Amino acid sequence: MEFGRVAPQELAEVDFKLPPDPDLTITTLTAAKNDQPLQVHIGCAKWGRKEWVGKIYPPKTKDANFLDEYVKHFDCIELNATFYNLYPASTISKWKDKAANSPDFKFCPKFSQSISHIRRLKNAEEITTTFYEGILAFGDKLGPLFLQLSDNFTPKSLPELKAYLEQLPKDIPVFVELRHKEWFANDEVRQIVFNLFHELNIGAVITDASGRRDCVHMTLPTPHAFIRFVGNSLDKTDYTRVDEWVDRIKLWRDMGLQTVWFFMHQHDERYSPELADYVSEQLNLKLGLNLHRPQFIDRDKGLFD
Repeated sequence: MEFGRVAPQELAEVDFKLPPDPDLTITTLTAAKNDQPLQVHIGCAKWGRKEWVGKIYPPKTKDANFLDEYVKHFDCIELNATFYNLYPASTISKWKDKAANSPDFKFCPKFSQSISHIRRLKNAEEITTTFYEGILAFGDKLGPLFLQLSDNFTPKSLPELKAYLEQLPKDIPVFVELRHKEWFANDEVRQIVFNLFHELNIGAVITDASGRRDCVHMTLPTPHAFIRFVGNSLDKTDYTRVDEWVDRIKLWRDMGLQTVWFFMHQHDERYSPELADYVSEQLNLKLGLNLHRPQFIDRDKGLFD
């Protein structure tokens, strides 16, 4: 993942401190508070990582079996594959079957780029129907959907965004990732768009990348957090950043947070399992959870036992 990348020598200059919670986050969580336990899901963006063979995938694992192995280590995946292709239900059913022995596993598909980047949400009804027809084949393995807007999708397109979100089915959760800087630079625009999400029960993706601190907006329009964490090849700042996220998630849980989707990215994805393991370990430790952790073939190469 290249979004928000900075040179290694610049990391020491980045202010990684998480911003305070906006008023909408406090309002949302306070209203949602109940006695149900927090649900936490941790995963990556792709299962097809050759670099994980010999690390968490058995030696000589074939590409066709990568998903079979992935579901043994994580309980969700930020499914970027659906961004690049509209898959038929027959293909998606095969993916679902590979997770049959992992009862809590969820696929979280990204909306097709044909919808978000090419049509830019306009005249996209037919493609959207095709997209939904495919992903519904996940059945009980379907998690929330993820609509990533392009870097050049500005607040001028707010009417198109509003119209598109209003016509989406209401029974499948959707999270939106805003990327253009104007969404965050203008306080009035920021409040309008996040209030819109709140009114429509649409979640907001929080992307924590070194070079785009404005995307760490900490706004929760719903009592569900979708966090895309972009690490820097296990730099020491990766761990301090995770520590702060664990503390914030604990605070949010106490306020009323119901669900966390935490997706690990690295600019070099070979290191994602190690940092995802650290996230799980720290959440287990500080929140009293019992999250399954990735199992390294050579546990000595894991850094946290």
